[in-house]
Amino acid sequence: MDSAALLDILGNENRRRILRLLSHKPCYVTEISDYLGVSPKAVIDHLRKLEEAGLVESRTDDQRRKYFNISRNLRLEVDVSPYEFGMKSAYPASPNLDVSSCQYLSLNVQYLDERVESADDGEEGVEQISDSEASEVADLAAELNCLEDLKGELSLAQRWVHGRMTSVLDSLSEAVDGNGENRIRAEILAALAAGAETTAEISQEAKAPARIVESHLERMAERGIVELDRENDTWTLAG
Repeated sequence: MDSAALLDILGNENRRRILRLLSHKPCYVTEISDYLGVSPKAVIDHLRKLEEAGLVESRTDDQRRKYFNISRNLRLEVDVSPYEFGMKSAYPASPNLDVSSCQYLSLNVQYLDERVESADDGEEGVEQISDSEASEVADLAAELNCLEDLKGELSLAQRWVHGRMTSVLDSLSEAVDGNGENRIRAEILAALAAGAETTAEISQEAKAPARIVESHLERMAERGIVELDRENDTWTLAG
C-alpha cells in the first residue's frame, strides 16, 4: 500500500485504537464496540477500511462469531525536518534480514562541532573561503554521505528488530497460552522482565487495564509462570 494512503487510514483515532486493541488479542465487533464506546455499525465501517488496506483480517469460530486480528507486520517511517519530508513503508518487517554487513551500526561517526563561516574578500561581493574552511566543507559533505548511509542501515535494523520482536512475542504467546492468540500475556511477561512488580506498574508498562492484567497474572500464577509475593503484593517471573 502507498505510504500516503496508509497514513490516511491511520489518521483516524478510533482505527488506531482498534489496532492497539487487536495487537493484544483477536476481538469480535461487540468487544471492540464496548472498548471504544462507539456503535457496532461504526466499528464495522472502521474494520472494513482496515481490511481493505490489508491491515486486518477475520475468521469465524465454532459459534459463528467473527473475530478480527492484525494480518501483517509492517513499519511506516515518516521523516520531517527543515530539509526533508518523506514517508516509507517497509513490507514486511523480518527477523531474517542480513544486518551483519551494516558498517555504520556501531554509530561510530565523528561529528564536527565547528561551523563553516564564509569570509568576504571585499571584491564585488563575492565570498571566498580559506583552504581550511574548504577542507571543513569537504569534511561536512563526507559526513553527510556517511549519515545518509547510516540512516538507511538504521531503517534496515529497525525492520530486523521489528520482525524479531514479533517472532519472540509469537513464541512467548504460544508458550504461555497454548493457542498463541492472547498477546497481552506476553506483554505482561515482558513488563515483569523490565522490572515492573506491582499490578499498577505492569498495567502501565503493558498498556492494559489493571483489572485485565490482574486476571491474567492470576491465571499464569496457577500455571507456575509467575509468582505473587503476598506480603508486598508484588509479582515476579517464576524460575
